[in-house]
Amino acid sequence: MLQPRAVIFDIGNVLIGWQPEAFYDGRIGEARRRAFFAEVPIQAANLEIDRGAPFLATLQALARAHPDWAAQILWWHDDWLAMVHPVIPETVATLHALRARGVPVFALTNFGAETFEIALGAFPFLRDFDHAFVSGQMGVIKPEPAIYAAVEAAVGIAPEGLLFTDDRPENIHAAAARGWQTHLFTSGRDWAARLVRAGVLSPEECLP
Repeated sequence: MLQPRAVIFDIGNVLIGWQPEAFYDGRIGEARRRAFFAEVPIQAANLEIDRGAPFLATLQALARAHPDWAAQILWWHDDWLAMVHPVIPETVATLHALRARGVPVFALTNFGAETFEIALGAFPFLRDFDHAFVSGQMGVIKPEPAIYAAVEAAVGIAPEGLLFTDDRPENIHAAAARGWQTHLFTSGRDWAARLVRAGVLSPEECLP
């Protein structure tokens, strides 16, 4: 196995949680949340925000189209940060261990341009990448091949020299199809072990 020249992290459910279902369950209960998600294309709207659509205006338009759920739709904007938890400390530790080693580290994330700025304020370690490739800034989302091609062009490293972790299989498969080394994220500890196997960290650096 070729030792990676750079490591690329997804963000949601890799470094920080992304839990809209839990947020709505806490506000309106699971049954009503299920009805809301079934009747309102809130996830599709969020994907458009991830692609670069304006955060508030997109949700306001959705609220006008579904007035019975308008309040709940606008929570997605007004209380967005409450859906983003918890921090996954083992993964943050591996990010910092790689930085200390001098290994180039990048983020590749489906994230709205505006919501990413909110996240930067709440989670300062998101500034610790050499560069963050944010879908909302790029106008393209995972798993579309163009986003991976853009990363390759920007970092100047051949695909086989990139090691990428993401919690969504479709995003991993798209990267692997381009020749990237990949790891389906399930836990911070498993990811740390993968980095050790790849030769970019020692056990002492990331597996206390």
